[in-house]
Amino acid sequence: MDFSYSPKVQELIEKLNGFMEENVYSNEALYEQQLNAQETRWSAIPPIMEGLKNKAKEAGLWNLFLPESDYGAGLTNVEYAPLCEIMGRSMIAPEIFNCNAPDTGNMEVLARYGTERQKNEWLKPLLEGEIRSCFSMTEPDAASSDATNIESRIEKQGGEYVINGRKWWSSGAGDPRCRIAIVMGKTDPAAARYEQQSMILVPLDTPGVKIERMLPVFGYDHAPHGHAEITYDNVRVPAENIIWAEGKGFAIAQGRLGPGRIHHCMRLIGAAERALEELCKRVQNRVAFGKTLSAQGVIQEWIADSRIEIEQARLLTLKAAHMMDTAGNKMAKTEIAMIKVVAPSMALKVIDRAIQAFGAAGVSEDVPLAALWANARTLRLADGPDEVHRAQIAKLELKKYQ
Repeated sequence: MDFSYSPKVQELIEKLNGFMEENVYSNEALYEQQLNAQETRWSAIPPIMEGLKNKAKEAGLWNLFLPESDYGAGLTNVEYAPLCEIMGRSMIAPEIFNCNAPDTGNMEVLARYGTERQKNEWLKPLLEGEIRSCFSMTEPDAASSDATNIESRIEKQGGEYVINGRKWWSSGAGDPRCRIAIVMGKTDPAAARYEQQSMILVPLDTPGVKIERMLPVFGYDHAPHGHAEITYDNVRVPAENIIWAEGKGFAIAQGRLGPGRIHHCMRLIGAAERALEELCKRVQNRVAFGKTLSAQGVIQEWIADSRIEIEQARLLTLKAAHMMDTAGNKMAKTEIAMIKVVAPSMALKVIDRAIQAFGAAGVSEDVPLAALWANARTLRLADGPDEVHRAQIAKLELKKYQ
């Protein structure tokens, strides 16, 4: 495995780092100010965001996430890893480059499985960053870490499908630009276990679609993006809105979640890097008990352990990316499961040390650490909890000796 950067990737890394330094970090506070200045935090998009997106397009830093695709930059997962990591250093950065979840996963689904009509109507405006989307899979009344438990119904009636169900944590649905949801539900409860589910495109302005509430994460509303609880009450859409075919929902979900999981891990490494950077700057300038914090032995241990843990997580993530590129997502399922356990826990430890080094300031909004920690903690649950991934890893390991 060779993880050295090609000239193309090295150029993109330099451009992206430069863009982040010049445009992103310096505008994080302005983004929040503009968001808070609106009538509500859900009513409009801070003007700085659209301006930065236009700059990113002009710089050629757009849709970098789609591997070997006519729609994206044509980067492999290994090539995209350092770029996604850099974006993960800021909560607002992924959207600036149109590399934000859940739009990335939804675009991949449409690129791989969508019809030409679906691509023209929904994929193209998503690729342009003109609209946003959400992914409605998780349900409050089902253990959704096993997608076969999902109970929402998608029933064929003539030339239409009728959708009924209640979803939550549909990230992105609060955004005023969100136009389309990919909804997962059962089309045939009597079919084989992994062929009961389907996915279908549901425009959010369809009668019967109701956003019940926006769900905060540790007090963060993540506006104007947010995470919604949505009810689908006799929602009717054309039969041509089904993605791929009936019974393919579980297969699509597995294909979608593999790249989604590794992207989360890449961004978490970037968040941990920023936390370590903030920690190192802080402890060299802060004096306590007659010497800088950096001279305290325990602080030096924090720094050393953080660097070790980041590098371990990065190498495991790159191995998973290499496996995805060379053997396919299915063959990389063990590696993907491992990084999905390792990366969030690593990031939480590193960010927590940085918070501790900042003292009371670390839990405030004056530095990005608290927001980064809250986001990292959700990723021990999103796209499958640690326990599910550990169970899969154990089963695959035991299988070697049966």
